Amino acid sequence: MKNKGRIVFITGGARSGKSRYAQEQALQLANNPIYVATARVYPDDEAFKVRVSRHIADRDQRWTSMEEPFQLSRLVLQQRVVVIDCVTLWLSNFFIRLNEDEASCLKKIREEVDELRKTDAQFFIISNEIGMGVHAATESARKFTDLQGWTNQYIAGLADQVILMVSGIPLILKNNLLK
Repeated sequence: MKNKGRIVFITGGARSGKSRYAQEQALQLANNPIYVATARVYPDDEAFKVRVSRHIADRDQRWTSMEEPFQLSRLVLQQRVVVIDCVTLWLSNFFIRLNEDEASCLKKIREEVDELRKTDAQFFIISNEIGMGVHAATESARKFTDLQGWTNQYIAGLADQVILMVSGIPLILKNNLLK
């Protein structure tokens, strides 16, 4: 496996091609990558179930799928190529569990990312740029938008490579992989 212990952070808007790009890159490095889903699927959310099913259908038998809504650092990921999809859903799990306490959420997510960074693996971490759209209408949504922005900045700061996806096109914002 090339580039052990590295983070490629892929961010962008909804339907910008983030997951597809991450999966393509992971398959270039390994024949058996891991896909870590951070979403929590609720029984009454049919639209989200359809979205999850579409994501599952995008991956073939080469993939090992894992689901973990909180403690990604407890997963056995050493020596593997791993796609984490996505930070936004992962962060929302903490946001709900911790009663929208921004400081506690940021602390928890940073601790988890720091632990992942210590893992001898190649990570493709996917996130959303939710602050690039319309101004959030509620206090809760504004809190989450801020939290997402701070989290993205933190992960991007640690990442070896940062890619912004726009209309299916990867724009490389940071590239320390060649150093």
